[in-house]
Amino acid sequence: MMRFMQSLFPDKIVDPFHLAAKVLAIRSNGQTIVTLNGSFDLLHAGHLYILTEAKKQGDCLIVALNSDTSIKAYKNIDRPYVPLIYRLEMLAALACVDYVTWFEETDPRTLLAAIQPDVHVTGVEYGANCVEAETVLRYGGRLHLVDRIPGLATSALIKKIVAVETACASSRH
Repeated sequence: MMRFMQSLFPDKIVDPFHLAAKVLAIRSNGQTIVTLNGSFDLLHAGHLYILTEAKKQGDCLIVALNSDTSIKAYKNIDRPYVPLIYRLEMLAALACVDYVTWFEETDPRTLLAAIQPDVHVTGVEYGANCVEAETVLRYGGRLHLVDRIPGLATSALIKKIVAVETACASSRH
């Protein structure tokens, strides 16, 4: 991954190629590993809520971010709004996040198979049959579902911003 700036949190950002060693070290300390994945584009209060709830589920929270290429493939070509390097830094800055990494695929199953988390956290809107479920359960982990705060999805916030901008632009004319 190309670095555009000096990382403020080099000990918290883990290259996926070094993740196995980090997981081994965490497990050797007897810590439970919790994972959460997503885009985390335009970090907002809804994200902070699920991150905080995830951290309550174990000792070590590893957040896995979709790469820019991954987001373009599964959301749309105009996303993400914030490049991966900056999303990694923002998540690493949060006290509730122990480590942050990324994955290139459109879903995190390969990465989760490598981590084998004790707990995987996802939003209740994805449900117990989410794409991650089979992988997490196969390795003896469990799912923890977190309620979404109404109106705080990134896509909903973007729609609000666009509507306000459109209304402002038309009122100027």
